Amino acid sequence: MFLASRLLTHVGKLPPKVQQLGYINRGLKVAVVGSVGGIGQPLSLLLKQNPLISTLSLYDIKNTTGVGVDLSHINTRASVCPFEGKNGLKKAMDKADIVVIPAGLPRKPGMKREDLVGVNASVACEVAFAASEVCPGAMLAFITNPINVIVPIVATILKAKGTYDPNRLFGVTTLDVVRAQTFVADILNVNPQKVKIPVIGGHTGRTILPILSQCDPPYKGTDKEREALIQRIQNAGTEVVNAKDGLGSATLSMAYAAAQFVSSLIKGIKGSKDECIVECAYVESDVTEAEFFATPLILGPQGVKENTGLPDLDDDERQALDCMLPILKESIAKGIKLGEGMMSSCA
Repeated sequence: MFLASRLLTHVGKLPPKVQQLGYINRGLKVAVVGSVGGIGQPLSLLLKQNPLISTLSLYDIKNTTGVGVDLSHINTRASVCPFEGKNGLKKAMDKADIVVIPAGLPRKPGMKREDLVGVNASVACEVAFAASEVCPGAMLAFITNPINVIVPIVATILKAKGTYDPNRLFGVTTLDVVRAQTFVADILNVNPQKVKIPVIGGHTGRTILPILSQCDPPYKGTDKEREALIQRIQNAGTEVVNAKDGLGSATLSMAYAAAQFVSSLIKGIKGSKDECIVECAYVESDVTEAEFFATPLILGPQGVKENTGLPDLDDDERQALDCMLPILKESIAKGIKLGEGMMSSCA
């Protein structure tokens, strides 16, 4: 109990948030909201290993202390600070530099990501309100599905609260890229970490668009093989849900992808003279007629440093983009409407 108590009180001793230049000489505070769940635990484990994180703050409804004590026995730099219960969210997020949110109901067999809106929208709302109050300058990285709807909900609430910065709000679509790299590498028999392929759009079904024409090394499949590969990338989450047979969704691969994205955010915050930090993510965008859209982004100290825009598309990819946009725009409109409706209920 002594160790748990010490961990729970550690946050109160953290130094106040400093200006951007101070990031270079100190570690960062990263908060994981939903740290006890199937994604949250392996994600927290991976983040505990990041030497640039000085404080790893964990939040969940219950059972967070046990996870926190367990992680605290790992001999890496980050101090682990667990919080739980109704009043724990703001304490966990207080003065955080990055908040990553895997919290929410996972998919089960037969469910689409869109089926999760009713439950998971409330999670997004609570995080948005807490962020506005205790860490308005934090990078917010949402994993909670459906991302196509959740990010517009959060943006709408943050705008109403006067704390919205489009460069600091992300829907994490890194897993789509990781899957595309893996599946292409299996076909080409190469190291998947050497494969570069942009994945644009959103994070559900047909809104996930891998740009195979820009794959490096080149992918040279037939039209039939190409279509099968695209469909596998788009439906990979369902592949995992079905394989787990009711026992969960993509947790380990999502945790890996999210840790990679958070690591890139940290590298961007710290700054790098020798490396251009590029990640695909779902953000506010003007590169298409959809208000939110995933494209390759250059990350920097303030979040999105540059949106590189649409990669070059072939005719098939252009057609797929045109077919996807109405679906994505409908999800965004739904998210904005939900965000407006939730302003009073979450206050």
